[in-house]
Amino acid sequence: MNLCSIASGSSGNCIYAGTEEGSLLIDVGISAKQVQIGLETIDRSPREIDGILITHEHSDHISGIGVMSRKYGIPIYGTAGTIEAVKKCKSLGKIDEGLFRPVQADKSFAIKDMEIHPFRISHDAAEPVAYRVNSGDKSVAVVTDLGVYNDYTISNLKGLDAVLLEANHDVRMLQAGIYPYYLKQRILGERGHLSNENAGRLLCSILHDNLKNIFLGHLSKENNYDALAYETVCTEVTLGDNPYRAGDFKIEVALRNQASEMAVV
Repeated sequence: MNLCSIASGSSGNCIYAGTEEGSLLIDVGISAKQVQIGLETIDRSPREIDGILITHEHSDHISGIGVMSRKYGIPIYGTAGTIEAVKKCKSLGKIDEGLFRPVQADKSFAIKDMEIHPFRISHDAAEPVAYRVNSGDKSVAVVTDLGVYNDYTISNLKGLDAVLLEANHDVRMLQAGIYPYYLKQRILGERGHLSNENAGRLLCSILHDNLKNIFLGHLSKENNYDALAYETVCTEVTLGDNPYRAGDFKIEVALRNQASEMAVV
């Protein structure tokens, strides 16, 4: 299996996951042109994409799906609540009704040789989910936009070979920053976003010897920066209640406007 961040951050998200037989995008919150450029860096084409998995309807996750769906006829997978919310987004233009494929949390489905498992996340959207993608004995997951995590979240992230995990904000930067009070409370709340510290703690709960690649994603442009997210998560791993140190794993920050290297697991 392969996993690559094409773009990840508060301004737009698009992640590639695939095998030799099939290719998926998880969210398209950037322009179709940016998607094409990102895919070209990993020797892929938009015409190869077999499906777009939508986590939720916020603009930084769906702004490009209208053009992508019309230009390439790619099926769009999302929960019923997410699809209904997407249909109300007039900025996307008209999307062919036949391209929508409703999915349910905790009910797996197949695309090519990949088994996709959606699971619930805590976020202020209609019916948000994260996705785990399995093929053979390999598994990758993308989990962002969650205010809190619990045993259910952890159970869906056990045994992964690669993961893109949200490390959205530094709590102190957010509290001291320019955001209005209501927005700070939203981000810090149970339906908001994971802080760097909580990302590190969640990561500690899913570490195992065969977890080969860890991407830290969905960083806030205003309330975080790459080195701080990386160092905070690494500190949580090294000092946490687990047998590992951060240096035991390949941990990197997924960039806002640049594709990562392809993780091959």
